[in-house]
Amino acid sequence: MADRLTQLQDCLDQLATQFYASIRYISSHHDYSPVGNEPKATPVPEEDFTPDDPQTFAAAQRELARDLILKEQQIEYLISVLPGIGTSEKEQEERVKVLEAELREAEKDRREAVEEKERLVERLDAVIAKVRRM
Repeated sequence: MADRLTQLQDCLDQLATQFYASIRYISSHHDYSPVGNEPKATPVPEEDFTPDDPQTFAAAQRELARDLILKEQQIEYLISVLPGIGTSEKEQEERVKVLEAELREAEKDRREAVEEKERLVERLDAVIAKVRRM
């Protein structure tokens, strides 16, 4: 699974795509309405312009809006759970120092385990060599 920043970037990319798709849908499926006292405009013939009936168009707009709101809420959640949100810079620096110390300790333990493994492998090789000579 991706880290939170990557998830946030993916969500922002998806939100931009949803914005584009929403605008594209609205611009290619709306019906021309009169403005003020002017007569209803006649659409310019376009290849992919197919106006929906008002109920279908309104339902599609609600669905598009709901999708945008859900994506925005997902982004808000990801931002709220980012590490460091709500902590000061000093607290974050102290946390990094603690984590660095833990990492050094874990690396020391790892090196000791590798050395122990190498000693055991040498002992095992010696035992195997003795068994072969018998």
